[in-house]
Amino acid sequence: MKLPRRTFLHLAAGAVAAPVMSRIAMAQTYPTRPVHLVVGFPAGTAPDILARLVGQWLSERLGQQFIIDNRPGASSNIATEFVAKAAPDGYTLLMAVSSNAVNAVLYTNLNFNFVRDIVPVAYFAGNAFVLVVTPSLPAKTLPEFIAYAKANPGKINMASQGVGTTPHVCGELLKLMTGIDFTHVPYRGPLMPDLLAGEVQFYFSPMPQPIEYVRDGRLRALGVTTATRSDVLPDVPAIGEFVPGYEANGWLGLVAPKGTPTEIIDKLNNEVNAIVADPDNKARLGSLGEKTKPMTPAEFGKFIDAEIGKWDKVVKFAAIKPE
Repeated sequence: MKLPRRTFLHLAAGAVAAPVMSRIAMAQTYPTRPVHLVVGFPAGTAPDILARLVGQWLSERLGQQFIIDNRPGASSNIATEFVAKAAPDGYTLLMAVSSNAVNAVLYTNLNFNFVRDIVPVAYFAGNAFVLVVTPSLPAKTLPEFIAYAKANPGKINMASQGVGTTPHVCGELLKLMTGIDFTHVPYRGPLMPDLLAGEVQFYFSPMPQPIEYVRDGRLRALGVTTATRSDVLPDVPAIGEFVPGYEANGWLGLVAPKGTPTEIIDKLNNEVNAIVADPDNKARLGSLGEKTKPMTPAEFGKFIDAEIGKWDKVVKFAAIKPE
């Protein structure tokens, strides 16, 4: 049967409009069930602490539970691969961190590609890392630490969550710029108990994690990695005050599997930007040493590209090899 041209065009237009309308309707009702927010690090670490905050706030705003799903290991690559291969429906998200930018250049044989298989959703917050040492280490200032490390090459141990994590490359950058030597001790699980016990001597910690330990004297803070001092620990100098040009920033943000509907990405982006703009939430994050900055998904994507380019240089200069 031959359809009249007008009827054919009407049906064709409807066929095109139907998927568009279904995506819009899906975004309007999203989420209709719990969302899994995957974290590539153990419970109690800084990414986990912040993921639980954003998960709680998103749950309150969207009326569905955001379940924190900790999948630690392989410098967050296990969690990232899980999300990259998940259904692109908005119900599996990753709390991406600065380590993901390092991993994108460090690992060349992964079963996923962070740039190709992941789409940016929303920047959440940025933070300094703080160089903390066990009080048993005879160094009360950063210059004393550098002098001690040079006098005892390879004899002090630096903890991190794994090869290529941002705490690891923060240490490698300090090694590159000062000539110190140390032994890197990567952990697959929690490292703070060993640091507190003096089994390892120092750690570049994301800001939220060690604040209470520093305040009660169980750890000593020697320097922050940002260009200027942190409002949370104003008496702790920036490492750049003693090592000119040293700077390394951490960040966190939501990403999703490639193919996630744009309407859902935009909805999540609007919600996260509203969350970080709220004065009470901003103050809460500020107390943890986190600074917020609303971004569109496109702006967050450009930010990630710039981070990958920066850490690519450090990885090559330091000759860091994957585990």
